[in-house]
Amino acid sequence: MNLSLIPQIKHTDSNNFFLLCGPCAIEGEEMAMRIAEKVVSITDKLQIPYVFKGSFKKANRSRVDSFTGIGDEKALKILRKVSETFHVPTVTDIHEISDAAMAAEYVDVLQIPAFLVRQTDLVVAAAETGRVVNLKKGQFMSPESMKHAVMKVEESGNGQVMVTDRGTMFGYQDMIVDFRGIPTMKQYAPVVLDVTHSLQQPNQSSGVTGGRPDMIETIARAGIVTGADGIFMETHFDPANAKSDGANMLHLDHLEKLLTNLVAIRKTINNL
Repeated sequence: MNLSLIPQIKHTDSNNFFLLCGPCAIEGEEMAMRIAEKVVSITDKLQIPYVFKGSFKKANRSRVDSFTGIGDEKALKILRKVSETFHVPTVTDIHEISDAAMAAEYVDVLQIPAFLVRQTDLVVAAAETGRVVNLKKGQFMSPESMKHAVMKVEESGNGQVMVTDRGTMFGYQDMIVDFRGIPTMKQYAPVVLDVTHSLQQPNQSSGVTGGRPDMIETIARAGIVTGADGIFMETHFDPANAKSDGANMLHLDHLEKLLTNLVAIRKTINNL
């Protein structure tokens, strides 16, 4: 994958990691613009290539009464406005074959959720849009098995593909990152480490996923050290009241310090 081919992406000559970052779900225009403005300011200051992330809908939820979105077209239009206002690319998840062409009209990167990455027709539909495809590694998959998911994209005529590790299931209610997977999957495609989803604690009896946001910097630092090309994280200015994944999101106020530290680590690694 050639990072510089992503429309509007900046700072590709900085030799930094790239960042996919934003709220879990698009809850409304004001919140999306507020988060985007802050992250764009930080990443411009630190010379980090940046893609704004926001799910236009949440199809995978623990409970039937969980928040799923504000309406597909409404959320996708907000993603387009973020891109046009701040001149940054955007990424969103798709869940059904019909989502691929629809979302591709509004965003630059299509993301395949971890639970769906073995769904061949969905992966191929994303690839055939010509957009960059981000494949989330299934919690149930080995790093080696992601080679075949990458091949599905490439054999559909699309070489713009990346892989994102988001942890592996450990027991029933926890996730573990096996950092051996980063160099393994780098043999197939650029590798992103999803820091915040790796710290989820799913399958809670309440039906609401928990998390360990106190470990975000620890996991992110380790990802940079082990060679991750990119970092994925979700952030919000009020995680406690976010409509999705609030338990493992990073508070927006803490983002600049974390990214500053990661840039310093990356600079050290580059000089080794």
